[in-house]
Amino acid sequence: MAVKVMKTILNLNRFSIPKPLQKPSIPTLEHTIVEQIRICSSLKELERVYATMIKTNAMQDCFLVNQFVSACTSFHCIDYAILAFTQMEEPNVFVYNAIIKCFVGCNQPIRALECYMHMLRAMVGPTSFTYTLLVKACGLVSALRFGEGVHGHIWKLGLESHTFVQTSLVDFYSNMGKIMESRKVFDEMPERDVYAWTTMVAALVRAGDLSSASRLFEEMPERNTAAWNTMIDGYARIRDVKSAESFFNQMPAKDIISWTTMINCYSQNKQFREALAVFDEMRANRFSPDEVTMSTIISACAHIGALDIGREIHLYVVQNGFDLDVYIGSALVDMYSKCGSLDSSLLVFFKLREKNLFCWNSIIEGLARHGYTEEALAMFSRMEREAVKPNGVTFISILGACAHAGLVEEGRKLFLSMMHDYLIPPEIEHYGCMVDLLSRAGLLEDALDLIRSMKLEPNSVIWCCLLGGCKLHKNLEIAKVAVKELMVLEPNNSGHYALLVNIHAEANRWSEVENIRQAMDQLGVGKSCPGSSWINGG
Repeated sequence: MAVKVMKTILNLNRFSIPKPLQKPSIPTLEHTIVEQIRICSSLKELERVYATMIKTNAMQDCFLVNQFVSACTSFHCIDYAILAFTQMEEPNVFVYNAIIKCFVGCNQPIRALECYMHMLRAMVGPTSFTYTLLVKACGLVSALRFGEGVHGHIWKLGLESHTFVQTSLVDFYSNMGKIMESRKVFDEMPERDVYAWTTMVAALVRAGDLSSASRLFEEMPERNTAAWNTMIDGYARIRDVKSAESFFNQMPAKDIISWTTMINCYSQNKQFREALAVFDEMRANRFSPDEVTMSTIISACAHIGALDIGREIHLYVVQNGFDLDVYIGSALVDMYSKCGSLDSSLLVFFKLREKNLFCWNSIIEGLARHGYTEEALAMFSRMEREAVKPNGVTFISILGACAHAGLVEEGRKLFLSMMHDYLIPPEIEHYGCMVDLLSRAGLLEDALDLIRSMKLEPNSVIWCCLLGGCKLHKNLEIAKVAVKELMVLEPNNSGHYALLVNIHAEANRWSEVENIRQAMDQLGVGKSCPGSSWINGG
């Protein structure tokens, strides 16, 4: 398709840019149809207008068809738009623009590009608005070559002075990862409005070039709120909280996006108290938070265990008419669970009309954390019955619950189900849960075999689980294997040696105790600070 359009573009000099559409002097009937289109509030009403247009032979009126197709776009009714368009014998550029816009708006960009080719073959000269739509269509399907062809068409028609067309190209190239081409279009623009500047700043931020974005931001003759928000979000993404704070504090005027972006910045960087402080400041400045802000701030309460603040925010949600959707709902379930109020967590969970995976994971993890293993397993079974597919996080919670309750066979069955039924490859955390489960149950040989069969490199947590099981069940031989591995992974951690000493001492093998202590002295391994000790969490 790109080759065909490139050939068609070569004939561009036959086109001239049409004059802007002038509303014709509309007779009474046509005026009535336009008015009917304008007040349409449903698809049925649109159908009736279309029937009237057929009866009155108005299907060849470019102005009326343009209005009708535009109305179809707002209703996402692409079939009527296509029908109206194909009935026309000689559609003009404005009808073509309307149908191309309809294709783009209804997420059918390929058809928009095909319509453009049809337009060129029909010798209908495009307008600057045509190209804004086409560039967007190319971006939707990542059609770089086609987009370059459209760019050539724009240049050939002399539309370089059209700011909004060039701005769309800046955005297109940056989305295609062509930041140099994006900057070249921007630099060659004869005039730039604030939207063009903001688009280029956003392009540089998207490319991760914050230093260039910052320099360009400083050069902006006029800065809008969107440009400030873009810089804050850019620094938040690279975890440069200080720079994000600096931009936020310098803003002459903030909107809801500014406040939410800063709250997200703090939350993503685990500065949850600061996130709560910004939320309070936001409300003090009479800004009403949206659902995204609320779910973020509820999660911040969860991370710092701020149950009282979480309850206040829940009350705020109810009093201000927020819909308890999957985002706010799952955040509340997680918050109450992590803050120790399992009853409230369950109450919110069962009240939710719709539950996403995060919501199920939160309640299963909460039940498991509070020692309700059987209930966590029952909730997992309920989740499966409701055809919600678990992920790796779900299995970490449920396998951890099995480990603490000593449910070996149940844990083994779930581990195999994860791999074979759900095709989830085990991560280091899943292996850790299984090694812990087997070690606690005294199945130390099985635990060691599992570690040796791992496709991942076992970490210190894995070997510590095994070592803890060895102490619990007084298995010196496997304990030595675990400590040997831990000596490589954490050579300066005296706790592993101390645990091995304890195991030998409990077996009255004092010569081994002395040998280990001498080895520790030779290796220079000791406690990091006086008075500290290594405690087995078994």
